Amino acid sequence: MNSQKHNRMAEYIRVAAAEYLSRESNRDALITVTGVKLAETEATASIMISVLPDEKEETALDFANRKANDFRLYFMDKVKTRRAPRFSFIIDRGEKNRQRLDEISHSNP
Repeated sequence: MNSQKHNRMAEYIRVAAAEYLSRESNRDALITVTGVKLAETEATASIMISVLPDEKEETALDFANRKANDFRLYFMDKVKTRRAPRFSFIIDRGEKNRQRLDEISHSNP
């Protein structure tokens, strides 16, 4: 597997997902694409998102996963590829933990 090609595909997915969610969301919540976990075979990809405010997390995740197939069509058109992975969206818990650690470190003198 060509890791440079793999990383480039993951970056294409990240950028396209951010554009798509920005365009399609109702703006009740801020959905940020934080990363992509692309399978070695490139058959599946998990798109990691963070959502603000936290109360909208579940709704935003449901919305994104309902739109996963529409996003796949959008991605195939935008990137001009014959094969696109199957997409799923997940909450980026690592990002949540980093934000919490940042809050704690700034609140303690």
